Amino acid sequence: MQSSNFTRSIRTQALGLVGWLLITFAAAALGAIASVDAAVFYAELIKPSWAPPASVFGPVWSILYLLMGVSVWLVWREPQATKQALGLFVAQLSINALWSWLYFVWHLGAWSFVGVLLLLLLIVATLFSFWKIRRMAVVLMIPYLLWVGFAAVLTWTTWQSNPMFL
Repeated sequence: MQSSNFTRSIRTQALGLVGWLLITFAAAALGAIASVDAAVFYAELIKPSWAPPASVFGPVWSILYLLMGVSVWLVWREPQATKQALGLFVAQLSINALWSWLYFVWHLGAWSFVGVLLLLLLIVATLFSFWKIRRMAVVLMIPYLLWVGFAAVLTWTTWQSNPMFL
């Protein structure tokens, strides 16, 4: 009897992981749809010397989304997981997907910058809520926080350098 409960628990955990990864990568897909012509648009912009080439963004974001999905799953599976913590994660994920549309499709530099600042705040709030539940989840999200911080500076710089495009 006990082994049956254990198996069901493993199955539930696996389905939870798949579910959170699907949610996370669905947001990534929404952002990717907006980024179809991103490499062409990005190539036209005046960029600082420290800006990475367009080819870096896809692999970096893929790794970050994977880490984010595992992070939220670690929180979700804890008994003390709260709707607030999971809601903050989904909120920041939504703003993350929206940013690509603001920047790459609608070319709204100011709104892109506001969006990335809001994203940073939501990530920090998510990390604080995750810290109370599962600290390893926060560790997995630190690269994301750092990358979005870098993206905020890059958004500001490209917006200011390209008023004709953004």
